[in-house]
Amino acid sequence: MKEALEKVVATEVDKVGYDLVELRVGGSRSRPTLDVRIDRRDGQAVTVDDCATVSRAVEARLDAGQEAGERYRLEVSSPGVERLLRDAADWRRFAGSRASVLSPALHGREEVEILGVEDVDGRAVAMVRDARGDEQRIALADVKEARLTFHW
Repeated sequence: MKEALEKVVATEVDKVGYDLVELRVGGSRSRPTLDVRIDRRDGQAVTVDDCATVSRAVEARLDAGQEAGERYRLEVSSPGVERLLRDAADWRRFAGSRASVLSPALHGREEVEILGVEDVDGRAVAMVRDARGDEQRIALADVKEARLTFHW
């Protein structure tokens, strides 16, 4: 269900000029909660008006179909400061930032500084620095999850 739903949501978000960063499905089977995280393509911060635009577009499509049922709850917001890193473009955009990365190459989850991304034999490889100051390369295909980290 989630893959089909994500495709529908991503299509509608794209149609109104935004990027789907993340879709979380929670709640119950009879009353699912759809948490949609969006980003602007111009790099500006997501506003309440942006969320309303996306919400109306996604809601219209979901109401017309059966992807989420009749009693879904839709929440649209920015990805926040601890946003998901989805692809090489995100890793490049946030070079110099810190991220929590789950990868076998790191032997689990570790916080690293993103140094950049390079292409190695057609594969995107992130260059990172760990807490000990050691630099290493991680194939993005091997990353299970990565999120920016924010320290107060």
